[in-house]
Amino acid sequence: MSKDKVQIFDTTLRDGEQVPGCKLDTREKLVIAERLDVLGVDVIEAGFPISSPGDFTSVNEIAKLVKNATVCGLTRSVKKDIEVAAEALKIAVKPRIHTGIGTSESHIKYKFNISKEEVIERAKKAVAYARNFVGDVEFFAEDAGRTDNAFLAKVCEEVIKAGATVLNIPDTTGYCLPEEYGAKIKYLKDHVKGIDDVTISCHCHNDLGLATANSIAGVMNGARQIECTVNGIGERAGNTALEEVVMILKQHPYLNLQTDINAKLLYDTSLMVREKMGMLVQPNKAIVGANAFAHSSGIHQDGVIKNRETYEIIDPADVGVTESAIVLTARSGRAALAYRAKKIGYDLTKVQLDSAYKTFLQFADRQKEVIDQDIHLIMKEVSKISKIAIA
Repeated sequence: MSKDKVQIFDTTLRDGEQVPGCKLDTREKLVIAERLDVLGVDVIEAGFPISSPGDFTSVNEIAKLVKNATVCGLTRSVKKDIEVAAEALKIAVKPRIHTGIGTSESHIKYKFNISKEEVIERAKKAVAYARNFVGDVEFFAEDAGRTDNAFLAKVCEEVIKAGATVLNIPDTTGYCLPEEYGAKIKYLKDHVKGIDDVTISCHCHNDLGLATANSIAGVMNGARQIECTVNGIGERAGNTALEEVVMILKQHPYLNLQTDINAKLLYDTSLMVREKMGMLVQPNKAIVGANAFAHSSGIHQDGVIKNRETYEIIDPADVGVTESAIVLTARSGRAALAYRAKKIGYDLTKVQLDSAYKTFLQFADRQKEVIDQDIHLIMKEVSKISKIAIA
């Protein structure tokens, strides 16, 4: 069975940059945009052009630079927003305007204080107006995660008629459970006329730690675009992590879904975004965290040394990491010590290893981690005490 393509819509430069302290200048945005294009993302959301002169310039410069990906600019359902975005994107090889409006009861009542009929009218007018400038218009139904499915379906059907090419179904507040979000996508597939002529997109936030799970549930139920950010950065608890959804689809071929991402560039891209944004990645972050391929338990270390797949479902090289890390701690066993010692030139016999391991445990109990420099000291101490020559 042939695999379906899932488009990767990267919003690192728009939603990701909304993180406090992560503001980028145009030069930095261009460096990241160029990398995203090489990485193989399908869409780069370059910014919100009307929000500031700097953002307009950045979107415009990215539109000039990017040759492969679609370049997208965000707008509200406001004519001036759309006009400014169109101007910023006019040089792009493949431009897209991303416009929309909130659809949940909360947004309609408290944010806009208008009727549902007015929401639909604004949505239709925004999409139709955007189509005057570009052929590719994405509509977002903000807070779709908390929107009644029947009303959401009605909005979607009307914006398709108005010319939308992509329907973005955001779980804006990270509220949905995967089963709920997947069912929402399926409901739209089953109840919206013309839905098969457009692309359904997942845009999930991580307030309950479910952004990646919800996005995967979405594509399993018919969505064919995932909106995400490198390292999962974004408003509040962040967005769906690009590297996570890419590797989930890669590691589960029976889903018959694939992306065009060059996974070998994932780790290096993660490092670039960390450096440019000054946003550290937690060590236990999936795929790109410092501990993602690190092992400190003796049982795990022994298994990985014998066969990497014993405790690793991903080959580190597949995401651009040089190798698995065997970290020496008080929980490590003889196999790990022998492995690390050999890496720096000590090919120990069983007798030598037994003697060295006793000294190693003394070091390990005094400090969190035993590093290569410590191993040299251990070997010297063992040679001195036991008269066993170790070279």
